[in-house]
Amino acid sequence: MNTLKEDSILPTLRPKASPALSLLKFLVAVAIGTLLYFAHEAFVPVALALLFSLVLSGPVEWLHSWRVPRSLSAALFMALLLGGLVALGNFISEPAQQWFATAPHTIKIIEKKIRPVAQLMARVDSLRNSAGNIGSAPHTPGSASAPAAPATAAEESAPVMLLDATRGAVLSAATVIILTLFMLAGGPPMLARMASAFFSDLKSAHIIVVIEQVRSEVGRFYATSALINIGLGLATAFVMMWCGMPSPFLWGTLAALFNFIPYAGPTMTLLILTVVALVSFDGLTRVFAVAGGYVALAAVEGQFIQPLLVGRRLQLNPMLVFLALWFGGMFWGIAGIVLATPSLVALKVIAAHARGGAPLLDFLSPHTVAEDEDLEKSQPAPAADAKRIVPSIP
Repeated sequence: MNTLKEDSILPTLRPKASPALSLLKFLVAVAIGTLLYFAHEAFVPVALALLFSLVLSGPVEWLHSWRVPRSLSAALFMALLLGGLVALGNFISEPAQQWFATAPHTIKIIEKKIRPVAQLMARVDSLRNSAGNIGSAPHTPGSASAPAAPATAAEESAPVMLLDATRGAVLSAATVIILTLFMLAGGPPMLARMASAFFSDLKSAHIIVVIEQVRSEVGRFYATSALINIGLGLATAFVMMWCGMPSPFLWGTLAALFNFIPYAGPTMTLLILTVVALVSFDGLTRVFAVAGGYVALAAVEGQFIQPLLVGRRLQLNPMLVFLALWFGGMFWGIAGIVLATPSLVALKVIAAHARGGAPLLDFLSPHTVAEDEDLEKSQPAPAADAKRIVPSIP
């Protein structure tokens, strides 16, 4: 009787995880998600401070290598960052105020230009309602529902709501600045001591290596992305100026800022530019020129410049980026959208330097067509083929 070793033909079966362990992991994930959702006011400033400390720690550590104290370097770079944000706000405030001042007139123009489409949609909705009412019971006076009771709860006035929102924003901003200064002044050793307190089985030196890698990669990623976005903003401004758009540098700045958010940012910029072009121009030719010009710039930036400068090491799975943006916005709003991409980048760097992190690294990385073809070729024989190859034993 001829026998073949099934291990050489059949795929190796991995042991299945225990159902109790899988359920425990699921419950832990749900608990963490619930905590992050309901305690977002406490976690968002800490997460933003950690992001800023990772981005700014590179220059701070470079000055520290020249015997400049970390606290002094942190205060210097934080002052430069805040000064840059104030200067940027002053630069775009005047054209933004002009657009806000003409908002009622702009809304009237938009309503006028989309009126034919609105009338068509209203006609379609009327026909749908008429078709739905066919065969329905006739309306009787006695079946009229009682009028809804007026709301008794007093709504807060607009000034009080604005004051509360401003106070919360100021407190959150102050918390982010203070935490960022503390993290930059402490440096990677402080973060390593904090992490080793929670993970006693890992040595502090190994944690320092991982933190250094995360800091280096995230800092390089944001520095390169900032230069790319500045170039995209300048190119967008000149294209808008060539198309005759009002306030072209406002739209260039908007394109540069929104481009930090993958997929959603360029989409929002395209929608805004298209609406502004519809309001500003009478014909559709210049509207298509504005939209097409930005789409061409975004395509060149996303398909050629960013892969060339950022490299494949930090490229992420597009589906995971979209899901991270979705869940980040749902859990933490705008702050969650900002933190989504750097969180995935940091997780990918940690997976690359952790034992057993290869599956997570492969899960976070994008796959090309060539890699998918190689993966299909390397798949073992299906079960039907295996039964045909392995002779049955009576």
